[in-house]
Amino acid sequence: MQPLIAQTKMEIRLTMRRFEAVLITMIVPVILLIFFGLIGLAPDDYSRPIDFLLPSMLVLAVMSTGLVGLSIRTAYERSYGVLKRLGSTPLSRSNLLLAKVNSVILVTLGQIVVLILIATLGFGWRPEGNLLLAGLVLVIGTATFAGLGLLLAGVLRAETTLAAANTLYIFLLLFGGIIWPADRLPGGISFIGELLPSAAFSTAMREILANGETAVTPIIILSLWGIAGIILASRTFRWE
Repeated sequence: MQPLIAQTKMEIRLTMRRFEAVLITMIVPVILLIFFGLIGLAPDDYSRPIDFLLPSMLVLAVMSTGLVGLSIRTAYERSYGVLKRLGSTPLSRSNLLLAKVNSVILVTLGQIVVLILIATLGFGWRPEGNLLLAGLVLVIGTATFAGLGLLLAGVLRAETTLAAANTLYIFLLLFGGIIWPADRLPGGISFIGELLPSAAFSTAMREILANGETAVTPIIILSLWGIAGIILASRTFRWE
């Protein structure tokens, strides 16, 4: 337990030292929330656009930190030999991965607070559902995208990870239920989109926070992605 706690603290310090990267991942969801909130972008069945937009931007914040930020930083740590040096210490591979997931959850918490404050003070947002369940889904979603980010970093070269993470980010942004619900997309794109982790994540958050529903199916889909991502990341991760 002590090596895990120590490495988690180190991961948080390393993340915060790259303040400009943290700032960028925080600014993008904030700007989109304000912009789309002002123009009222949302499906017709949402009387308040913020009920649709806030869950979307929470998911986007998690993706930015867990999928993009973590994968790129970890891939370059391996490229520069940092992970190789860690591999020679008593720190196990599982503790390293868990420490990275923990650091993403803690850093993302700050982004979530900022987005909720903007939605509440700027757009009059009020939650309609179970906040405890919403918090649990946020933790599951953050762990899921952190696992996927570590999977990319563990099997691809640093430069390839950079390209793959950003490409996947744009793909999920457009087709993964964030900008628009996946079930409203045309044809087969809709079916595929609903199975993506971002769609399950955003759908679950909207159903819980806006409609007060339990969102069992999206939570199951998201959890399956999370379990698969973390297991594959732990089995394929390489120190060098």
